[in-house]
Amino acid sequence: MPEAPLLAQGRSALGPAELLSLDRAHVWHPYGPMPGRTDPLIVESASGVRLRLAEPAHGQYELVDGMASWWSAVHGYNHPVLNKAAHEQLDRMSHVMFGGLTHEPAVRLAARLVEITPEPLRHVFLADSGSVSVEVAVKMCLQYWRSLGRPAKQRLLTWRGGYHGDTWHPMSVCDPDGGMHELWSGTLPRQIFADAPPADYDETYARGLRALVARHADELAAVIVEPVVQGAGGMRFHSPAYLRVLREACDAHGVLLVFDEIATGFGRTGTLFAAEQGGVSPDVMCVGKALTGGYLTMAATLCTSEVAEGISRGEVPVLAHGPTFMGNPLAAAVALASIDLLLGQDWAKEVERIGAGLSAGLAAAKALPGVREVRVRGAIGVVQLDHDVDMAAATRAAVREGVWLRPFRDLVYTMPPYVTGDEDVARICRAVVAAAEEG
Repeated sequence: MPEAPLLAQGRSALGPAELLSLDRAHVWHPYGPMPGRTDPLIVESASGVRLRLAEPAHGQYELVDGMASWWSAVHGYNHPVLNKAAHEQLDRMSHVMFGGLTHEPAVRLAARLVEITPEPLRHVFLADSGSVSVEVAVKMCLQYWRSLGRPAKQRLLTWRGGYHGDTWHPMSVCDPDGGMHELWSGTLPRQIFADAPPADYDETYARGLRALVARHADELAAVIVEPVVQGAGGMRFHSPAYLRVLREACDAHGVLLVFDEIATGFGRTGTLFAAEQGGVSPDVMCVGKALTGGYLTMAATLCTSEVAEGISRGEVPVLAHGPTFMGNPLAAAVALASIDLLLGQDWAKEVERIGAGLSAGLAAAKALPGVREVRVRGAIGVVQLDHDVDMAAATRAAVREGVWLRPFRDLVYTMPPYVTGDEDVARICRAVVAAAEEG
């Protein structure tokens, strides 16, 4: 084991072998065992859409990132505008507590989010991760009904195939069968699940949704869904018309509606927020991931004045939630710069361009044995297999093509940064096809 002073001084003298040894001994990676069974690739630096490796993997020193760092790095890496925002804010202050204090980056960010999100969302709670923003959304809904004297309204309704995060209440509205959190099905709060939404509008399914909301209205605090695209639960797409069905049903039966736009927000599906495709607005909305352009962890929960005022009239007239790093000025400053960077260009044209490239490049996967479906929406491309992917084999195949992908379950998919050029989009597609063929 290296001497303590070497680690304490943060020297960069550790070689790849030493780094991997320490990683294997001490670092618990997401969704993995401890110790890990395969060594991760060491990223030395990143710029544009490329990850620079500390040592070659399958002959490659650089990989085009087809994942945008789990869908967050929409502007790519080492962007001068975001770097400048971070440096300037760092020179002023990196953090200050948000209890009893405020600061310009957080105030401006909250106002900007209200400006660009659907009406009538008016109030912003700044959280420190997407999962926490969902926890806050659930707490808002439960406390709203308790404040109105209806504490029995404490369950949530969602549809199968969803994913909302890895903390407690978000896990309870992830798909309970076959999902990542099936292990906890006996201990999580018991929620109400509709069948997964069909890709196209189906009136029989819509009637079933309406009936389910009506049947459980007295115990429902809220309906929570990912609008238009279900992310890590299965990368499925569905008709925006179902959002209108839910809005109408919630209004008719006194139930709040929550949209989880953590993955879909900031242009990924072709509109700035996926809710726009349904022409409706939720009572509570969560955003994250691309909020800071992948630079720092930050998310937000927005709500209407009705929800905020309902909570504030209750016997406990505060939302008792306050992360230590809430409203972090460094993250808020970068988030502001990221939003301005996105909206200062024709981002919709770029998303459309990437989507067209994905449609053309992934078409070859349709002829592969074991491929169930190929689908594209916005800047999202998905190849679904009829079996669980061999992650190691699929990753090797993608890396040989010079691309970083992270397949899971029966899916090989990509959500590239919006700055990915046409040649790199084609390269990503070749890697997805190769991964699907070998995985």
